[in-house]
Amino acid sequence: MDTWQALADKLAAVQTKFVIEPYIRFKGEPGEQATMFFLDPSGNAIEMKAFADLGSLFAK
Repeated sequence: MDTWQALADKLAAVQTKFVIEPYIRFKGEPGEQATMFFLDPSGNAIEMKAFADLGSLFAK
C-alpha cells in the first residue's frame, strides 16, 4: 500500500479534487483496503485502490 500512499500524496500535492478523499476501509480487518476517487479530464470517475493482503480479500 506504500505505492498507493505515494500516489495519494502526489495527487494531493498538485491539488487534485477528489470525489472521495483517500482513506483506509476496514482498517485492521480482513479485506483492509485503501481507496480514493477522482475525475479524469473527461469527467470519468477513476478509483485507485490497494489491498493490505490480497489473500484475505474474500475472507469472512
